[in-house]
Amino acid sequence: MTTANALSISAGQHSAAGKKPVNQDFHGLLIPDNHQLLTKGIAVAIADGVSSSNVSQIASESAVAGFLSDYFSTPDSWSVKQSVQRVLRATNAWLYAQTRQSQYRYDRDRGYVCTLSVMVLKSATAHIFHVGDARIYRVHSRQLELLTNDHRLSFSPEDSCLTRAMGLGDRLDIDYQTLPIQPGDTFLLTTDGIHEHLDDRTMAAIIREAGNDLDAAARRLSATALAQGSSDNLTAQVIRIDSVAEEPESNELFQHLAGLPFAPELQAGQSLDGYRILRQIHASSRSHVYLAEDEASGQAVVLKLPSMEQRHDPVYLEQFFTEQWIARRLNNPHVVRPFAPGRKPGFLYLATEFADGCTLRQWMLDNPAPELETVRKLVEQIARGLRAFHRLEMVHQDLKPENVLVDAHGTVTLIDFGATRVAGLQESDIADDQPGPRGAALYSAPETFLGEPGRPESDQFSLGVITYQLLTGRLPYGAEVPKLHGPGQLRRLAYQSVRLFREDVPGWVDDAIEKAVHPLAHKRYPALSEYLYDLRHPGKDWHLRSRPPLIERHPLAFWQGLSGLLLLALLASLAFTWN
Repeated sequence: MTTANALSISAGQHSAAGKKPVNQDFHGLLIPDNHQLLTKGIAVAIADGVSSSNVSQIASESAVAGFLSDYFSTPDSWSVKQSVQRVLRATNAWLYAQTRQSQYRYDRDRGYVCTLSVMVLKSATAHIFHVGDARIYRVHSRQLELLTNDHRLSFSPEDSCLTRAMGLGDRLDIDYQTLPIQPGDTFLLTTDGIHEHLDDRTMAAIIREAGNDLDAAARRLSATALAQGSSDNLTAQVIRIDSVAEEPESNELFQHLAGLPFAPELQAGQSLDGYRILRQIHASSRSHVYLAEDEASGQAVVLKLPSMEQRHDPVYLEQFFTEQWIARRLNNPHVVRPFAPGRKPGFLYLATEFADGCTLRQWMLDNPAPELETVRKLVEQIARGLRAFHRLEMVHQDLKPENVLVDAHGTVTLIDFGATRVAGLQESDIADDQPGPRGAALYSAPETFLGEPGRPESDQFSLGVITYQLLTGRLPYGAEVPKLHGPGQLRRLAYQSVRLFREDVPGWVDDAIEKAVHPLAHKRYPALSEYLYDLRHPGKDWHLRSRPPLIERHPLAFWQGLSGLLLLALLASLAFTWN
């Protein structure tokens, strides 16, 4: 099974009931023949029903078939771990509910229960998920390397029970690991009807002797275990890696974009692919942005083109391709929408709907001292846009006033996805993930300057900085964050209270902003929704807390009072000396 310039495998599979009347094992393999080979990879799954149950074959089939279907229905932007765990936990909940609604609700071992082992091959990595006592091995020349642990508790040679299985409880604990793969690597998945009756050397020898006939290897593993006295169902899958994904330039995901020619520099009145150019909005060394009109519909459109300076930079072009890919997957009223006219482009550009309004930077200049409620409404809309990214395991990474538009009604729209980090694409090595901040330095989180990748908490930091700046016109740490070179320097970041500049801002609002911009990511809010809540509601213990010290509430009065006391002390001392 091969696909040019991409991950490809050869596979052999066999399953048999053996001496049992019903085969309660189930197995499957799915190799997508479209862009999902890159974004989702190849999925392999094996399940084993429990002998004590008369319906566990339904559980096995549901677990494998459901996984192979639902995994490929998860967003392309999600990481393998996020996608698989979401699907397996949903399947587990369904199986558990089936048992609870059946006659076996008080005897779970007779319900809809099965083991499940899953391997997802993506790019040059194998992702392994495991629940129960089916096994996944890596095959070496004369031995096997066991990659999973059996979740089984033995009371005696004849008596044991599963400690973890699909459908056994309402919560599911899944073993997960990753390992690099390369051409020639071979993996073996088996149910206990095989591996409890064959030793590792025997199984390795059977696979080695079968050569390229992996189906024959799977059949012989089953037949040999049966001959060795196995009384259980027998299932084996042999997977061999033929090739791994090549470099980003060859990836199917971007081929159609990379093949498009560059557009010339445009002037007002010119036409490009059915768009009439109205005016240039922005020009920089990275891109040129134009306001245009779709000649077919009359709708206002924004066209973003790579600048002349960047047209020979593969890293920049890769980011530009990714921006188009991201735009097509986001659907939120506070995120700019791609414009899809229903015709194929003849040149390389990004077309989005026109969002009227000014940048938040201009808005702040026009509104230097906005009301707290106005700030809350702006921040809440920005957060809703960010959450659209985060739900798809994307991090914007370049949240700054220039990338936020505000219209005449106060509606916010996020723009520019050029720095966005996508978990699913990072796994495929098709998106640049160089260390360091990808966005504006003054709004980037401290951890990005220390080489850590962006994460939702990093976007929260940027949003907290914007909140602070909307209220005060200043930055919470000034220009200190971009100067960080090591973790030890985080201690020098001293937060300046909002109330030093805006006494009308409640202390508990100041506390919320301080937490959102904490130098340590793990000390920020676990979710943006919590930050938004705290901007509107004081904490439960706020009324029990002491008031902020006078130096924070009235710094001028504090120093005037202290100076007065020192003067009185000096006069008293002089008077005592004269006497």
